[in-house]
Amino acid sequence: MSLLDDKVILVTGGTGSFGTAFVRQVLGHQRPKKLIVFSRDELKQYEMAQAFPEQEHRAIRYFLGDVRDKERLRRAFDGVDIVIHAAALKQVPACEYNPLEAINTNILGASNVIDAAIDCDVEKVIALSTDKAANPVNLYGATKLCSDKLFVAANKYSGSKRSRFAVVRYGNVVGSRGSVIPHFLRCRDKGILPITDPRMTRFWITLEQGVQFVLDSLERMRGGEIFIPKIPSMKVMDLAHAICPECRTETVGIRPGEKVHEVLLPEEDARNAIEYDTYFAVYPAVSWRSPDDPRLKPGGRWCEEGFSYASDSNTQWLTTEALQTMLRSETS
Repeated sequence: MSLLDDKVILVTGGTGSFGTAFVRQVLGHQRPKKLIVFSRDELKQYEMAQAFPEQEHRAIRYFLGDVRDKERLRRAFDGVDIVIHAAALKQVPACEYNPLEAINTNILGASNVIDAAIDCDVEKVIALSTDKAANPVNLYGATKLCSDKLFVAANKYSGSKRSRFAVVRYGNVVGSRGSVIPHFLRCRDKGILPITDPRMTRFWITLEQGVQFVLDSLERMRGGEIFIPKIPSMKVMDLAHAICPECRTETVGIRPGEKVHEVLLPEEDARNAIEYDTYFAVYPAVSWRSPDDPRLKPGGRWCEEGFSYASDSNTQWLTTEALQTMLRSETS
């Protein structure tokens, strides 16, 4: 049996890029008792209901609400077993210009999700994070770092309730709303691709891979972990040439709050991280590390002192052919 079989699952931000892919994969391969799409946009819910009508998918439910509204979350979480928290304000420039809005959704909204999950005795909660939460230089990253800390700490004050919380952190998603790839495709007709810095590198993952990693992390989690997948990096110049080889590039300069390279696992967090073949698991700060530590699963090893996992020093790189394959899989 799957972990999700006969379970009631709710995904916040369920009409977003991740939420839509999550719903598609769960409905296609799992047998949940209910799958609740929680979001604040009635138009997106209407459009999603055309793709996943309740008449064909008996498990699906559409629930209007905002993570800023704790009482609405409590109502939505009643009887829920598993919550995937994907709701967030994610656009870096918008968060910089509207800082309190980002704080209210990404930090206070996370706190509301935690409180509602504990109050309603939700069994497992996984929150989606971002590479921008590691050593953040913009407000979006800072709010997601705060959110990560809240979800890790939530395991300490859930009391006698069964609720357990974990975080999944990964890099840029191929083809998601707001990513550079759709932007490049829009610029293709002009023949010029704007490049902020030719040295720039980024981690890349597909929506399908991100969803599968979340499902895998649900199986692995015990509470308090930050799970980080091992995924390939790519230089932004190689990305531009792969998508629009006929276009020339124009350097426009780094935008406010942007890094040249991204980090998924900073050196400071790596001291508390266990490495596996396909992922890292970061734990709350530990004062000792032992080969017989109960957190170590078969195949795992503590990260070496001084280790970090960054997009420029990554050992796994995405080729042009692999990126084009990823793009085809996302649009098929």
